[in-house]
Amino acid sequence: MATLGTGYVTLLDVAKRTDPDGSPAIIAEILSQSNQCIADMPQTEGNLPTGMRGTIRTGIPAGIWRKLYGGVPKSKTTTTQVDDSCGMLENRSEPDKDLVEMYADQAAFRMTEATGIMEGMAQTYAQTLFYGNTDVNPERFMGLSPRYSVRGSAMGDNIISAQAAAAGSAPAVTTGLTSVWLIQWHPQTITGIYPKGSVGGLQHEPLALGDAFDANGDRYRAYMDRFQWKCGLHVKDWRYAVRIANIDTVALAAQTGTQAVSTFAVTELVVTMIKAMERIPTSMGTPYFYMNRTVKQALKLHAMTRQQNVLSVGNAVKGVDFDFLGIPVHKVDQLINAEAGVQ
Repeated sequence: MATLGTGYVTLLDVAKRTDPDGSPAIIAEILSQSNQCIADMPQTEGNLPTGMRGTIRTGIPAGIWRKLYGGVPKSKTTTTQVDDSCGMLENRSEPDKDLVEMYADQAAFRMTEATGIMEGMAQTYAQTLFYGNTDVNPERFMGLSPRYSVRGSAMGDNIISAQAAAAGSAPAVTTGLTSVWLIQWHPQTITGIYPKGSVGGLQHEPLALGDAFDANGDRYRAYMDRFQWKCGLHVKDWRYAVRIANIDTVALAAQTGTQAVSTFAVTELVVTMIKAMERIPTSMGTPYFYMNRTVKQALKLHAMTRQQNVLSVGNAVKGVDFDFLGIPVHKVDQLINAEAGVQ
């Protein structure tokens, strides 16, 4: 997870990121994460300055069996409109001019700082994609979990509990929970969005020299960089995402080495993933499974020990992304192991 510093690059920071020859060090990004969902999702320009308005068909009339000389009443379909708003994710870098100019390659030094800032923004984006709730944080965008949170709701058919319990009942295990998601991305199903007339993706604006302010409000000269990401999520057709909730990660983590200690737990997960695939109505779009490293590790170990045909064992052994019945399985580190139980 992205962490907060003081907001200023100090001489101590410089000492920690300078090679013996005086050049900017190549920093080991130990805080970087794998959030492959960002690269997978399409980005669509919204039709509103604040996001996207989608029109959804909510009803279609049945056909009429007509008798000879009998009339047919007129009918019509029904639709509704749903608005999804975007948020503005921003950050700034303002290293002191004299500090930057200690380096012969000033651009390289500034890039070491920019790389970390952009990684932090990507983590925040991925976290909001799954957990953002505009009812709590209106400046963000609405993520997936608040939309798929009640099994008895209209979207309840696409929420599968990994623990046997009726809709409206709490799962037997209520701690250490996570979710696996199946999302079939497409501009007409589920897509990332950016406001009408703006530019999609993370934008880096180098502002060159300017006046910055210290904690006392006094000025100093600084090289400034501004980072902005106008982003949101548009769920035009909720049937193209499936949440497998209430996954007991403690049981999954018990599977270690080549022995499937929690074989039952993993087997049940495989079953729910197959059920999730059957919830997707058509082949429109590109599907991906998303899970965190705890769940993905358990699936890989299960693939090696059980030789399941549903998992691409060869790729699992090589330690790279693998498929589940032809659907890529991607890792998202922002999917936490402390979700609330879904009833």
